Amino acid sequence: MNFSLYIAKRYLFTKTSNNAINIITIIASFAVIVSSLVLFIILSGFSGLRTFSYNLLDASDPDLKITVVKGKSFVATDAVFEIIDNNKAIEASSKIIEERVFLEYHDKNEIAFVKGVEENYAQITKIDAALSLGNWLNHEYTNTAVVGRTIARKLSLGVRSFGAPLSIMVPKPGVGFINPINAFYKSDVQIVGMYTGTEDFESKFVFVILQQAKDLLRFEENQVTAIELKLINDSNSESVANELQEALGGTYKVQTKEQLNEVFYKVINTENFVSYLIFTLIVIIALFNVSGTIIMMIIDKKDNLKTLFSLGATVKEIKKVFILQGFLLTFFGMMIGLILGIILVFLQNKFGLLMIVEDLPYPVEFQFMNLFIVFSTITILGFIAAKIASSRISKEFIER
Repeated sequence: MNFSLYIAKRYLFTKTSNNAINIITIIASFAVIVSSLVLFIILSGFSGLRTFSYNLLDASDPDLKITVVKGKSFVATDAVFEIIDNNKAIEASSKIIEERVFLEYHDKNEIAFVKGVEENYAQITKIDAALSLGNWLNHEYTNTAVVGRTIARKLSLGVRSFGAPLSIMVPKPGVGFINPINAFYKSDVQIVGMYTGTEDFESKFVFVILQQAKDLLRFEENQVTAIELKLINDSNSESVANELQEALGGTYKVQTKEQLNEVFYKVINTENFVSYLIFTLIVIIALFNVSGTIIMMIIDKKDNLKTLFSLGATVKEIKKVFILQGFLLTFFGMMIGLILGIILVFLQNKFGLLMIVEDLPYPVEFQFMNLFIVFSTITILGFIAAKIASSRISKEFIER
């Protein structure tokens, strides 16, 4: 067995005659266990939140969205759909009409977006899974709509109440004098469903069938504002978007889900990174205990170090003893912390120990990447702490 490793293990697992050093060693071990546990739990929590948030986006945004660079709408020609149909990575497509509108219900008003969708729209996004009340649109029935929970709350809308209809209005285009009595195109709808999701999504859309949106906005045949696409494998979204962009040319703009929610993704990832930095700082503070423990051990074992030096051990080998002791102390504490963290993550997923609301447990997700990050962070910082503590060992220190 390696000489330095053998001595380091003896020093680590054998009690010293100085009870204070034993207590400091226990405190240092506990600090490493807790810091490892907390860092892993925090990273797992953010992984769960990120996955949970991305799942919410599955209901609001498609894998890919094709819009026009100039203007709000375009005519979806056969040439465009031929390019889409020839791409084997695309599972389904749907024409979309989307425009800002005024909503009026009794004496309440709100500004939102009307979104006209085709019958297959539930294949493009998971909007039907986001419904909290009622049903998704049935294209056999006209003058029906599905609204977000925030819109329904602001306007005091009832689902399937079939009382007074919700009025959807858009200003008539034109210049010059506008008669205020007849300034809007108007469509009345009954609410058949209500969806939930992100705060922005819940307050944004009123979904109607495509034909109704076309009639409201006086669009021509095949005139749309976007075409939304569902991919067979959404992990290839960026490469498929580049292929479509090249095929369609500069007239059109092809965006992935990440590009449609660029700010949202940046906020989520930035929060994760900042939290990692903050808790890494806490880990560094906790590892000061390891440095303190090693320094106290060096002082306590000074007579033993003279003996080892006299027997032929070099200063480098003696330094290595305490570097390995600090590393082992950190390693074993980290392993205990990670085991406890993994158990807590699986218990949270299984039993929902911590709840956000009554029926929604706090989302956590076990990922090997988080395990690797914690392992690397604690191991590297623990080694550096032990290295710094052992640096005070010199020939003069030993012989004094």
